[in-house]
Amino acid sequence: MMEEPLITNDAITLGILLLILAFVFKTSSGKNPLWKKFYTVFPMLLVCYFLPSLLNTFNIVDGEHSQLYYIASRYLLPACLVLLTLSVDLKEVLRLGPKALIMFFTATVGVIIGGPLAILITSVFSPETIGGVGPEAVWRGMTTIAGSWIGGGANQAAMYEVFNPSDPLYSVMITVDVIIAEIWMAALLIGIGKTKQIDRFFKADARAIESLKQKMEDFSLSVTRVSSLADFMIILGIAFGATALAHLSADTIAPWIESVAPGLDKYSLTSKFFWLVVIATTVGLFLSFTKARNLEGAGASKVGSVFIFILVATIGMKMDITAVADHPGLFMVGLIWMAIHVGLLLIVARIIRAPYFFLAVGSKANIGGAASAPVVAAAFHPSLAPVGVLLAVLGYALGTYGAWLCGLLMQVAAP
Repeated sequence: MMEEPLITNDAITLGILLLILAFVFKTSSGKNPLWKKFYTVFPMLLVCYFLPSLLNTFNIVDGEHSQLYYIASRYLLPACLVLLTLSVDLKEVLRLGPKALIMFFTATVGVIIGGPLAILITSVFSPETIGGVGPEAVWRGMTTIAGSWIGGGANQAAMYEVFNPSDPLYSVMITVDVIIAEIWMAALLIGIGKTKQIDRFFKADARAIESLKQKMEDFSLSVTRVSSLADFMIILGIAFGATALAHLSADTIAPWIESVAPGLDKYSLTSKFFWLVVIATTVGLFLSFTKARNLEGAGASKVGSVFIFILVATIGMKMDITAVADHPGLFMVGLIWMAIHVGLLLIVARIIRAPYFFLAVGSKANIGGAASAPVVAAAFHPSLAPVGVLLAVLGYALGTYGAWLCGLLMQVAAP
């Protein structure tokens, strides 16, 4: 039995996480040449993930039972979605064209075919790794990863109900899901620092993305002012007022749909979190057509970015990097699966000359959903966060169908 973590009080844990974020921001924004070189190799956002993971790995904090991720994902995430979409130019986002959708669907297909191919490849050199019968059949557990990687938590739970893996197997698969997804997240973040070189490799035309970024920066500069206390109170009032509205609506809509049309759970329409994300984003987009858009000049997106980094730290805190050693075979299956997903993305991006932004966000809209896609998109530029959100919502809608199809293919592929 594992020893109790050194710190179980969430107030202390939150303080440590914020001190870590403060340290990262201080060192990454300074002029020290050693730190500059360090952050050239390891992007700031990646460090904000990794350092909190060490707290959990070395049993300093209780990442599994802490409520901080729940609070960040349910309170701060919708608030930051409102603030990051508040100033967006929706017409310019739509002008980004079809390549974003192509890369998103490529990511989905990569997960669907990657699962059964990973089973077939592993069966050649280690058939016992992907064996098992009944509820212990490994392919049953892998269906829950497919649900998570195409959609999100609700789709993962749906696959658990449909294919009925044993609880111990499900627990292992959640660990495989999180660790492999975070490894890929780290790779994507490292790639963001080399976006121009990657775009040159893809022969991509990123002018539409650069145009949107430039227009958002120009707008931000045109409305920038010295922020007052009243400005921050209004920003927080709008952010959390919209979050309250999103919770109120989600708490009403999801149970109602579950009672009148339970079959719609295939599209995640019975998930409160789904509606929370959709409504918060919709409110933000609505406000972007009003004078509230000018709050960008008072620092609305900066406040939203603070919330995003707190969310990032709480996600990192849930990761235990030593878990790989407990189930090396299953992690190898997960790595093969992810490699197929990534390989397909690289091939299609090269063929259609898609910018790296579309590859990264299209992938994370599947593998990570609404909690990760806007984080990656915002790492390119805060104004691009809505692209990640919109694609993540599409992933929730497709998640159960895609994972169900993947599950059937894995059942056929299993020995």
